[in-house]
Amino acid sequence: MVRPQLIATDLDGTLLRSDGTLSARTLRALRTATDAGAEVVFVTARPPRFVDALATATGVVGTAVCSNGALVYDVEARTVTTSRTLPVQAARRVAAALSRALPGVGFAVETGHQVFFEPGCGLRFTENSEAELTVPSLTDLWMVDAPIAQLLAWSARLDTDLLLAVAEESVGGEAQFTHSGGRGLLEISAPGVTKAGALSALCAERGVAASEVIAFGDMPNDLTILKWAGTGYAMANAHPAVLSAVERHTASNEEDGVADVIERIYGAS
Repeated sequence: MVRPQLIATDLDGTLLRSDGTLSARTLRALRTATDAGAEVVFVTARPPRFVDALATATGVVGTAVCSNGALVYDVEARTVTTSRTLPVQAARRVAAALSRALPGVGFAVETGHQVFFEPGCGLRFTENSEAELTVPSLTDLWMVDAPIAQLLAWSARLDTDLLLAVAEESVGGEAQFTHSGGRGLLEISAPGVTKAGALSALCAERGVAASEVIAFGDMPNDLTILKWAGTGYAMANAHPAVLSAVERHTASNEEDGVADVIERIYGAS
C-alpha cells in the first residue's frame, strides 16, 4: 500500500471507541504514521473544545477540521485559523421552514466554543456541560453574540435520516444539511460547507493532492471526504448509506479499524 501524505479521520464512531476513548493501539498507529512523515488531520462534526479535551487526554496535536468543515482549528495553538459560518438571517429562515415542516423540532446554536439551546431543544452533550447555555426563547438564539458555526435541529421522536430528507426538500439551497449519527440530530452549516471542502482547501495549502490522502469515516457527513480522498475507508460499524457508497471497508471503531489499516501501510504491529 502506498504511504499517504495525509491521513484524514473522523473521530466519533471511527477513530474513537464508543466510550469516547482513543485506544493505545490506535495512538501507537497514529504516532507511527506521523513519525514516517504523514500528517494526521481530525475531520469531525465536533467543535474545537472537544478536540481540546482529546488533545489533553492523549497528547495528539495538529490540525482539525471541526463542525463539519465550518472551522479549521490549530489544536496546539488552540486557534481557529479559518471559518465559514452560517449567517444569522439564513439560520432564522431555516429554523422557520423546519418548524413548519416538522412541528416540535427544537434548535440550538453551536459557536465552536459554546452551544446555546432554546427551550424546545431537549438535546444535551454531557461532556460539554460547562459550555452549554439555555436562552429564554427561540428568538434569543439569533441574538447570541458569536458567529454560528452550526445550527442544530433536534427531534425527540423523528429518525435522523427522515429529518435530513425533509430538510433538504423543504429548505433547498438555504444551507448545507447532514448528520453524524446523533439520535434525532440534524447538523446545519452555511451553503457549500462540507468536510471535504475544508479538507481540500487545507491540502491545497500544503501541496497535497487528493490521491495522496487516505480518509476514514462512518456517517453520512463523512461521505464527502471518503469520496474526495484518493483512498477512503468506511468503518464496519458505518451507516448503511456509507457502507454501500464506499468500496473499501475496515474493522469497526471498537476493533481499531483505523489502526488496522495504518499498521498494514507502515508494516507496524
